[in-house]
This record gives sequence, C-alpha cells and structure tokens, in this order.
Amino acid sequence: MPSARLVELYGRGLGVLDEVRVEFGPGFNVLTGETGAGKTLLLGALALCLGRDPEMRQGAREDLAATALLVDAKGREIALGREAGASGRLRSTLNGAPSSVEALRERGGALVVVHGQHDSLRLRHRSEVRALLDASGGVDDSELEQIRARLRQGRAERETLGGSEVDRSRELDFLTFQLDELARARLSSPRELHELLEELEHLSQLRDGQAALSRVIDGLDDGPASSLGQLARAVVEIPPGEAYDAAREVLRGALAQAREAVSDLARLSDPEAVDLRRVGQLEDRVALLSEIARKYGSLERALEESVVLAERRRHLEAVATRRAQLDAELAGLLEAEAQAARALRGAREAAARRLERRVSAQLPRVALVGAALRFDVQGTDGSQVELLFRAGPGQAEGPLAGVASGGELSRVLLALALETVGDDAVAVFDEIDAGLGGQVAQQIGECLAELGASRQVLAVTHLASVAARAEHHFVVEKQLSAEGALTTVREVRGAERVREVARMLAGDSAGEESRALATRLLDTHS
Repeated sequence: MPSARLVELYGRGLGVLDEVRVEFGPGFNVLTGETGAGKTLLLGALALCLGRDPEMRQGAREDLAATALLVDAKGREIALGREAGASGRLRSTLNGAPSSVEALRERGGALVVVHGQHDSLRLRHRSEVRALLDASGGVDDSELEQIRARLRQGRAERETLGGSEVDRSRELDFLTFQLDELARARLSSPRELHELLEELEHLSQLRDGQAALSRVIDGLDDGPASSLGQLARAVVEIPPGEAYDAAREVLRGALAQAREAVSDLARLSDPEAVDLRRVGQLEDRVALLSEIARKYGSLERALEESVVLAERRRHLEAVATRRAQLDAELAGLLEAEAQAARALRGAREAAARRLERRVSAQLPRVALVGAALRFDVQGTDGSQVELLFRAGPGQAEGPLAGVASGGELSRVLLALALETVGDDAVAVFDEIDAGLGGQVAQQIGECLAELGASRQVLAVTHLASVAARAEHHFVVEKQLSAEGALTTVREVRGAERVREVARMLAGDSAGEESRALATRLLDTHS
C-alpha cells in the first residue's frame, strides 16, 4: 500500500540556515553533520510546517519561511507553509492559500509523525494510543458508534418532545373537557345562534299574542262576569217606554256586533298554534350557545378553536405515543450499547496483549533490554487506553511519557512503529540513537532500515552504523567565511558518502583506515 512521503522541505531565515531546499527520497533517509551544523534547525522548519512553534524560532530572522511539500497515500500533493509577516506573526498556508495553524496541524499530523529526544507528536493522548491499538489489532468500533449515534438521535428527538408527563396529561384532560363540551354543543354554523334567536323571538311573539287574545275573549265573553254579560244585563234593565227604544236598539245592535266580533276572535284563537316544547328547546339551545359564545368570543371563534384544540390533542397523543416508543427504543439501545461495549473492550484487551507481545520482542533490538511495555485498557468499552512503561526490572511502571527518558521514548516509538507498519505516515526520528554505540547502534540502524521498507523514514543521527543503512544520505555542513557562517544541505553519494561516514567514525582525523571501514559498512548494507 502506498504511504505518505515528504518530497521537499524548504527553509529560510532559520538561524544559521540562510536558505535551504532538500528533496528527500523514498525509504530510509538520514541527515548527518557536525554538532551545531543545523540539523535540528532543518527539522525545526518541518515542525513549523506541521503547525508547531519550536524554540529555534526565537532566533529566527524577519524573513523566516518554511514550506513542506508532501504527497499523501493517494498520490495527492499537499503543501504546508509558514511565513513571517510584517508584524512578525507567522502566517499559515495550505496548498498556497491562506489557512490556519490548526489546519496545518490536522493535515500535517496525518502525514508526518515526529519522534524526538524531548518531544513526540504521537501517543500524547489516550485517544492516540487507542487509535494505534485499534489499527494494529483490527478492532472495529463502528457497531458501537452506530448504536451511540442512534442513542444520541433518539435522546435529541425525545428532548424536542419537551414537557413533563404530568403537564402533558393535565393538558390532555383539559383539552378533552373542552372538546367534549363543544361536541355536546353540536355547533352547526357561526349563524346558528342568530337564527335561533330570530325563531325564538317569532314564537315568543306568537305565544304572547295568543295569550292576550285568550284574555280578551275571556273578558268579553257572555259569562256572568264578562263585559258582554254585564252589557246584556244592562240592556235588559233599560226601562220600557218609547223614549228608550232607540237607545235600547242601539245597545242591542252593539251587543250583537260585539258577540259576533268575539266569535271572530274565538275563531282566530288557536292554543296549539305555538309549540311550547319547541319554545323550551329553543330557550335551552340559545342559553347553551350563548354560554359557548361568551367563553370563546363568538360561535365562529368556537368552531375555529375546536379545530385547533382537536389538532393539539392529536399532537399530544402522538407525542405521548412517540415518547413511549422512544423510551422502549432507548431502553433497547442502552442494552445493545452495554453488550457492544463489553465486546469492544474484550477485543481491545485481546489486541493489547497481542501488540504487547510483539513490541516486547522488538524492545531488545532498540536497546531496551529488560524494559516492559503494557497497554492499560479501561472504560466500559475499553476506550481509555494508556501506554505504561517500565525501564527495567525493579523500576517503577508509569505512563510512557512520564517515566521514559527522551531516548527511551523515541526507541519505544521505533519499536511500536516496527509492529504497526500499517501506519502510512512519514516517520521522523531526531537523534534517537544518542548515547548508543556498538552492536546496539547497528540494531537501531537495522530497525530504521526495516521501517523504511514500508514507508518513508527521516532520521537525524551521529552514528555511522545507522547512516550506512540509509538509502538517501544528506549532509548538513556549516562553512565559515568573511561574510559569516553559511549552512548547506546536500545529498552525498559514492566517495563523498564514504568520506562522511568515515568522519562519523573517526572525526576530523579520519584517514585511510576509517575510510576503508566506512566503505565496508556501506558495501555491507548496499
């Protein structure tokens, strides 16, 4: 599988590095040179491009600039850059466009891993240790993540339903009461009350007219106490005599006409003309509709409100139903989460034991004889993973970054890298062989070369046995002149490389013997 590669590194204004451009090759690359020549400054330029601000920046010039051209595992070119602005602050660029230092860290961190004597960009956090463990052990947490995503979605939906069950139940009861009241009213139209009032007024007038007519008839009828009865008795009592005849006849005629008129009124009287039961029904209906209109403002508003209330009740009932469904689903998901978490922790614990055994076999090769490495897997799903280290028998065990020296830390990371070659990032090692020599140094060189067979490796070294293993050898040289010190970086081959390896073996006093030994070293590993 193709891996990421650092194609070119450019730096300007970096202390003694006036301006350099280095084109690295695939596989194992080494940087060598005398102490103080500027090897660390060159790695400082790379660190700048990765979004870091190393201490070397404090002595940098105003024209400070650094650019790293990389190619990812898919063959895409990515340019990471930092450059000092007029104010002295560093500007960041990604593929030539203005960007942020956070973006450089994110993109660069996925492409380049730096292991130094005093610092490392890998395994600082438990999440990084977990990612390393999962990748090496083929641990798949997608099932648990999917369950947790569904849990988050379900909880978020439940939260949107809002309110308490008590409040919702109380509101449902009140809505039901209102809707039942409106249902019993059986409202037919907004004008129903107006129409019923008109009908009631008409029937009331008719009823009152019939009652008045009955009272008139009763008062005029020929009964003893009636007006006509009294008139008839009065006519009879008129004395006889010709003088009274005319008046008597007039009164008799009036009595006859009155009796006829009363007969006409009696014919008009109809006690059944008014349905009193209908009047009662109308009065009850008008009273009910009047109360509804008073509560809601009008029958029209009551009809509109009945639609709103019905919709609100349907919503609350749907919410209650959905909430019950969600509660059941969430309960099931919680159980599934617990089961998946237990299975995932078991897988991570098994992967940890396998990787521990493999890395432990590499520790003697990187000058860590007697050291022990352990992955401490905690948490219900094993996501809390810490890398614990013990430098030797009887030594205290503790977090790797806390108890390991700079050299031990770098060599542990090299041992880990040898067993996790699936990582396609560029591996950079800064003097991880410091203080070592002899057979141990040869083992370190062998390990770096082995790692370089699967991905690009850059190493700063002072050891000839390590440098001789490299496929590409770059020398950082500082030259003094009247104008000052000038540092250059160039790749050496053939006789030039023999001279550099000889210098690493014997220093400035390198002679024929050291050059012969350098030749044998290079021939052995070519």
